[in-house]
Amino acid sequence: MNKNNAILGLLLGIIFPFLGVLVIYVVKFNNDPLGNFLHVLFQQSKVGSVIFSLALISNLLPFFYFTNRRLDNTAKGVLIATMLYAVLIIMMRFELYR
Repeated sequence: MNKNNAILGLLLGIIFPFLGVLVIYVVKFNNDPLGNFLHVLFQQSKVGSVIFSLALISNLLPFFYFTNRRLDNTAKGVLIATMLYAVLIIMMRFELYR
């Protein structure tokens, strides 16, 4: 498999923020059940937008990794996923999806 692939970067850019959400849950909200945390995350859009914004920082890891390895197409895929998450966060923040 070619590692300089935008699809690979897009998939990694989608997966890493979910891992970031899990890290935030473990560090900050580990006393609450995961189901309650996810319910609050999606029901209270302003809280969800803040959590997703913090989790989006985790996309820096694959982006800088692929940029330093000169795998520019894969880094572009991660950047595209980050921009898609940014649109989602803006929609959540200003409640534009209802």
